[in-house]
Amino acid sequence: MKFVKRIHSGNAFIRITWLTPSSPFRLSSSSLRWAYKRWFMFMPVSGQPFGVGSIKLSDGAVLRLKILIVDIKEMGFSPFGGVNFNVNVMGGVSVESIPDSLRELVKDKPFFPSGPELPRDGWELLSIDDQKPAEALDVVQSSRGEFEVRVIAEAVMAARNTLYRSPMNEPIYWVYWVYKVSWRPRK
Repeated sequence: MKFVKRIHSGNAFIRITWLTPSSPFRLSSSSLRWAYKRWFMFMPVSGQPFGVGSIKLSDGAVLRLKILIVDIKEMGFSPFGGVNFNVNVMGGVSVESIPDSLRELVKDKPFFPSGPELPRDGWELLSIDDQKPAEALDVVQSSRGEFEVRVIAEAVMAARNTLYRSPMNEPIYWVYWVYKVSWRPRK
C-alpha cells in the first residue's frame, strides 16, 4: 500500500511516496519487487549524495542542517558542459545543542501546535553567527558522459519561538536555506 505525504523543505514542498511495513494489506511479490527497486533507486551509486552542515545562532544554539540529493535528471542543453540537470534535493534542520538557560526558559511552555499554519506570535529573528554549509555530491551518467553534481545548502535566515517548546524541551527554530547546484564533467 502506498502512502503519499507532502513535507516542507526549505521554501519548497516535496512529495514523498513510501510503503508502510505495518500496512493491513498483504503485498504481492510484484509489489515487493517494485518497492525493492524503488528503495534502491535512491541508494548512492558513487559520491556522497547527503551532506551535513552546522549553524551557530546568536542565542548560542547550534543547529544541524542535513540535505539529501533525491533525484537527478538530464533536462536538455546548457552551456555548462553541454547538459542541464534538474536536481531534486530535500533537507531538514535539527537542534544539536542549546544553552541550558534556553531549556529552562521553555520547560513549562506548551508543545508547538501542529497544523497547516504557524502560530503568529512569539517569533524572534536571530542572526547567524557562523555556519558550515551542508554539501552533497553525486555522480550521474548523462548523454555527454559522467558528471559530478554538487549541492551546497546555506542558511540565510533564522528565527525562534520561545512561547512553545519541542518534545526535547527546546525552543522552536525556523530556518530558511538556499540550495546552490553546480556540475562539471568527471575526469
